[in-house]
Amino acid sequence: MGTKKYTGKLFITEAVMIIVGLLFLAPFYFLLVNSVKPFGEIMSNSASWPQIFKWENYSRAWELTRFPQAFRNSMIITVVTVILTALISAMGAYRMVRANTRFNRILFMLFVAAMVIPFQSIMIPLLKVVNVMGVNNSMVGLIMCYLGLGAPLSLFLFHGFIKAIPLEIEEAATVDGCNPITVFFRIVLPLLKPMLMTVIILNCLWVWNDYLLPSLILQKPDMRTIPLATFAFFGQYTKQWDLALPALVLGIAPIVAFFLLLQRYIVEGVAAGSVKG
Repeated sequence: MGTKKYTGKLFITEAVMIIVGLLFLAPFYFLLVNSVKPFGEIMSNSASWPQIFKWENYSRAWELTRFPQAFRNSMIITVVTVILTALISAMGAYRMVRANTRFNRILFMLFVAAMVIPFQSIMIPLLKVVNVMGVNNSMVGLIMCYLGLGAPLSLFLFHGFIKAIPLEIEEAATVDGCNPITVFFRIVLPLLKPMLMTVIILNCLWVWNDYLLPSLILQKPDMRTIPLATFAFFGQYTKQWDLALPALVLGIAPIVAFFLLLQRYIVEGVAAGSVKG
């Protein structure tokens, strides 16, 4: 195979992509550089390299945000939500694909329609439902809301992917004596790994970084997630940038590392689900 000739058009394309990449990385530069500056230096010149590296900003942000507790709350909410959303959506999509009845087709269309409904339009009714159920100001109530809001997209992604799985594999397992539950967990679920990882990554990014829904449901200080704890540095008249920026770095570091480790599954899963069925 011959090598592709390096043309001027290819050079321009690469240069444009590098510039676009640098533009997307610029906010991370400002975040990291200013997180180790004194407050006065941030206000005077936020784009410059730090003249004094004030690493104490991180220790103060760690203490004031009660970071271990906020991290634990975010981790519990994210892990439970992501696992339940992935499992329930996969099971629901599998049933809708394999039992292609009129009721299931209508139900699937309702899930798809729910994807385009803005959260702001259902925010107040959702809070009323949470209050009536008595799960306000609790992780259980927040996780229930996340399950309802995250299920439509997850189910939609699983639905397209399951259509690519040959039915003959499940029929062979049934002949060997497997019941429907065994077929799903031992045959279908392992084949859903690319899409399963995609759903997990997307939901992790959403739940971990979400501020609006936890701010509406969680009111107790000891139940604050990382976004809620970080927002405490932004008051009506003052903004403590020298503490807020280190808190932001601490909050995004785990999810960025998680995303970088598993990002290839997003492309594999979405591409596989979009061209099948």
